[in-house]
Amino acid sequence: MTITTSIASLEVLPQHCKLCGTEYPAEANAICGECLGPLEPTYPKDRVLPDREDIARRAPNLWRYREWLPFIGEPVYSKETGFTPLIEAPRLAAHLGVARLWVKNDAVAQPSLSFKDRVVTTAINAAHALGLSVIGCASTGNLANAVAAHAARAGLPAWIFIPEDLEPAKVINTAVFGANLVRVRGHYDDVNRLCAQLADRFGWGIVNVNLRGYYGEGSKTMAFEIAEQLGWRLPTAVVAPMAGGSLLTKLGKGFGEFQAAGLVSGPSPRLYGAQASGCAPIVRLVESGGVRLVPEIPNTIARSIAIGNPADGPFAARAMVESGGWGAHVSDEEIVSAIRLLAETTGVFTETAGGATLGAALKLAKQGRLTADDEVVICITGNGLKTTDVVRDVLPQAPIVDAKVREVAALVASRS
Repeated sequence: MTITTSIASLEVLPQHCKLCGTEYPAEANAICGECLGPLEPTYPKDRVLPDREDIARRAPNLWRYREWLPFIGEPVYSKETGFTPLIEAPRLAAHLGVARLWVKNDAVAQPSLSFKDRVVTTAINAAHALGLSVIGCASTGNLANAVAAHAARAGLPAWIFIPEDLEPAKVINTAVFGANLVRVRGHYDDVNRLCAQLADRFGWGIVNVNLRGYYGEGSKTMAFEIAEQLGWRLPTAVVAPMAGGSLLTKLGKGFGEFQAAGLVSGPSPRLYGAQASGCAPIVRLVESGGVRLVPEIPNTIARSIAIGNPADGPFAARAMVESGGWGAHVSDEEIVSAIRLLAETTGVFTETAGGATLGAALKLAKQGRLTADDEVVICITGNGLKTTDVVRDVLPQAPIVDAKVREVAALVASRS
């Protein structure tokens, strides 16, 4: 297998088509010219894999799993990202009626407070290895934050394109890093089409377009961390949000790779995908039992997962069904309620995607798809400080008192 790269210190792996198997050199390309299928990295069959002890000795970041990432050599950028907390949540487990429950909390990922830090970490290093000096993205918010932050830390110019009606906090959380930020009239799918053209026109590394094959591999590290943090074992079920569908697909791939390496034993978790009812093309594909995804026009407060024509939707649907899992979609009201429930039972404040994830888990439990014997991991992928507007009007107003003990005493008595 030939590996080509323009930067000697870090090599990026070649790719192959996930559908037809056609092989491609290491380059900024994510689409097969033969069948239009997606490309993914080709890992050397003779690569030496570490054991549990080797991994445990490494620094607590996602590069501790570097043999399962699409590079040869040491990373250049974003060496600190990953290894977010896995928090056991007994109160929430009781609420769902499951044996045990953990929150995989990427709401505190570094540096931009979402799981998108993982995929940008692999994408920005792929851009470096391929000699691309400008990176960019099409984004519904979290990816914009991550690309801007990682580019700023690396000293690289970035061009970031977002729908014009994105949440104000996410716009600010991108603009503050000094990236070239552009708001586009239309939905995410319009933005994504534009970025595909811009990648060709300017030769930029658009992380979720022409670098998508390398970018997506960063998501696997969430699965690796879950397995290691549970003591090298697997949960029975994992619930994750779906936007483009890549995260859920890569979770399944990551668990499978650890099983193949002998690092964990037992069956793979059932995978459950969550979407908002106002944009749920992947869940509806699963529910229909069909093979063709029907695009939708998004209409939901959960803008970070509002992708009407998700690139990896059919793969995510297949991953759910083949694992014995399922999908669920929830209303905007259920999303807000779940955001509050998560905060009140675990101390984790999530954005709308996390509300959709917990809301879906609640629905799946009521349907009997999550049972009293299950050990469940809920993937929280973004921080609630990015979408405070959705809970602002439903939270109780804090009372105002004079600085007098008797007034506080009266307040305490009224709430006893």
